[in-house]
Amino acid sequence: MHLKSIILSLSFVLFSKLNYSQTYSPEIIQISTVYGNMKVRLFNETPQHRDNFIKLVREHFYDSLLFHRIIEGFMIQGGDPDSKHAEATKLLGDGDLKYTVPAEFVPTLCHKKGMLCAARNGDDINPTKASSACQFYIVQGKVRDDKELKSYEKRINKDLVTKLKEEILSKPENQLLKEKIAAFKEAKNNDSLMMYTKQLDEKVNVEYEKNPHYTFKPEHIQLYKTIGGTPHLDNNYTIFGEVVEGLNIIDKIAAVGKNKDDRPLIDLRMTISIISQ
Repeated sequence: MHLKSIILSLSFVLFSKLNYSQTYSPEIIQISTVYGNMKVRLFNETPQHRDNFIKLVREHFYDSLLFHRIIEGFMIQGGDPDSKHAEATKLLGDGDLKYTVPAEFVPTLCHKKGMLCAARNGDDINPTKASSACQFYIVQGKVRDDKELKSYEKRINKDLVTKLKEEILSKPENQLLKEKIAAFKEAKNNDSLMMYTKQLDEKVNVEYEKNPHYTFKPEHIQLYKTIGGTPHLDNNYTIFGEVVEGLNIIDKIAAVGKNKDDRPLIDLRMTISIISQ
């Protein structure tokens, strides 16, 4: 093993131990694929997701299902029951069981590389952010810098940002700015629109810092800047476990060829079992 790989491995273990107060359930879960095996531990702090996942694994629910959606630099997703016998051209991702699992957000957890998380329907039809009963994803992500992380914070706080924009544009002293933005948007004059939108953003930034909002914890920032992950999913999707061995398998799976719907061009089947408890 190269020295760089050793350092990265040690960093992953160190950050895992230092920055999380979570405890593992006794089970060691193995996700087996053609590219190798990943060992997973589940968090006791997300008991409903933990128990539901263990139940499905014991029932061999996941055996022969596909990793059906893969986005390199983001995540690998599987667990759609419709994927077991799906034709190569079938669009997957809508299959599920007849229940959901209530969201279990744990503030000390973040979407660092290797985290096991629950997929779910979008906010428009799922305002409580309840999880799919069976579909999950494993974070690959990327290493991020400070500018990206600040942008992701605002993305997480999009409701606050939208509210501030509306409040600012509703003030009489900003009436001209509101009219300019509307006019240039209508005319599709993007250069002028960008100039006035920047003025609005500067005003929003001032008010944004005055309001309580979600911010990344310092230890999470360090993880995102070293190990990498998908920061914009924090506080929106339930994290209920992590890969403790076999992180390189995530990279191998993420690198396969995909079609326009992000489905792999080859069937990447999984078998999930409990190998220790």
